Amino acid sequence: MSVPVDKIKWMYETMVKIRYYEETMVSAYAEGKQPVFNIGAGPVPGEMHLAAGQEPAAVGICAHLHEEDTVTAPHRPHHNAIAKGVDLKRMTAEMFGKVTGLGKGKGGHMHLFDPKAKFSCGGIIAAGLPHAAGAALAAKMKGKDWVAVAFIGEGAANAGAFHETLNLAALWKLPLVVVIEDNSYGISVPKTASTAVATNDQRAAAYGIPGYCVKENDPIEMYRVSGEAVERARRGEGPSIIEIETYRFLGHFQGDPEVYRDPQEVPGLRQKDPIERVKDVLLEQYNLSPEEIEQLEQRARKEVDEAYAFARESAYPEPQAALEDLFAV
Repeated sequence: MSVPVDKIKWMYETMVKIRYYEETMVSAYAEGKQPVFNIGAGPVPGEMHLAAGQEPAAVGICAHLHEEDTVTAPHRPHHNAIAKGVDLKRMTAEMFGKVTGLGKGKGGHMHLFDPKAKFSCGGIIAAGLPHAAGAALAAKMKGKDWVAVAFIGEGAANAGAFHETLNLAALWKLPLVVVIEDNSYGISVPKTASTAVATNDQRAAAYGIPGYCVKENDPIEMYRVSGEAVERARRGEGPSIIEIETYRFLGHFQGDPEVYRDPQEVPGLRQKDPIERVKDVLLEQYNLSPEEIEQLEQRARKEVDEAYAFARESAYPEPQAALEDLFAV
């Protein structure tokens, strides 16, 4: 499956947007937390899990999705949310705890929810799987060709919800695609120490469904296999599993000392930066000029800058109003 020029341009611009968003959050999150790291200090409180390096997982499949399709994400959700079209200004305001946020500032980074984009983030390991299966069941009962996509980490494939969800989805031929983002670590535990199979796409055989494995964080291959899985789901042929070998350039959470990683691991991974790979494809195979690529990059960065400015300028909820909202029926 070749990538149409409009799709690969969208993929590149969205990957740049995700990366710049996460790098900007690194700086915003660090404010007020030094010299001693304090998770509750600064304008962005709480834990923060960033997805720089994992962009191909999100853009490769979201390039095939429609507005009516559902996406659920784990506790590292920003790339999935951005690729699905979640309101970037309201998403950022939510992380800053502002009243203009998606949840009026009450959910924060790990509980993003945008009904318009049909996106939700459970925060708890494997929590999005049953929700995605429910959305897929609703689509089937309504006679719609909608698809549900559940993003999870490779560690969540060892949770009970993974097996329960896939068993029912296969039994009922639900239009569900499970995308496993294998970034090699469940917090600080390497995959080799926690998982019996080398790649989780092998588990698809237990449910009689297709399984795909995308190596080397390849955005183009992710687009190809995602197209097959999404179209299969739309035809009513049931679920699929996609595992992508991806990489996180940052820690499990911001402030993570990362003592479990080889000091040369991240520099080595950055030599395989997926954004640069797509840029090379645009230049060499699609004959885009450097000026055209720069325009895509500038547009992506402008949207991110505007989102952060909106979040900073927005007001915090009034304490009494926050309580009234919390207990409103």
